[in-house]
Amino acid sequence: MVPGGALKENPLPGKPTASSRLTISRIMSPHDTNLMGTVHGGVILHLVDDIAGVVAARHSGGPAVTAFMDEMAFLTAVHVGDVVHAHAQVNWVGTTSLEVGVRVLADRWNESVPATHVATAYLLMVATGPDGRPRRVPPVLPETDTDHRRFREAQIRRDHRLSRRAAITASRNGH
Repeated sequence: MVPGGALKENPLPGKPTASSRLTISRIMSPHDTNLMGTVHGGVILHLVDDIAGVVAARHSGGPAVTAFMDEMAFLTAVHVGDVVHAHAQVNWVGTTSLEVGVRVLADRWNESVPATHVATAYLLMVATGPDGRPRRVPPVLPETDTDHRRFREAQIRRDHRLSRRAAITASRNGH
């Protein structure tokens, strides 16, 4: 912020949403299962965190770390032999942080049936410099109507995070 409450212009050129969009796929094996015989949620979380880190690094031009997982919704189980596809993109960018949305689909490796939506996650990543401190991130330039919707929804999640943090801080201070 600059005097008067105006936002300081970001000196970095913006990047279109598509420039860092990425999909990774992995076949689930017996090693990935939990005691219920389905793929362990932690395996999916690891995949989500990996792809979010790559997408954030691509957009920001260097390392980025996970600061917050705003939401992770598991919609259906994943089974051994399923091919899991994680699709990720930058939804929103602040000064040093960015939200990466990840959509996880699964399909059978030996069947040609439509993939099933199994999970969605939103991660807040922070770009870091060589000293480990936050560094400025280029703005994101939404391209499609869907990109613009994701940007707006990411702002709602950000506002909710900040409001929740303020309410918890007030509660801890006896207010």
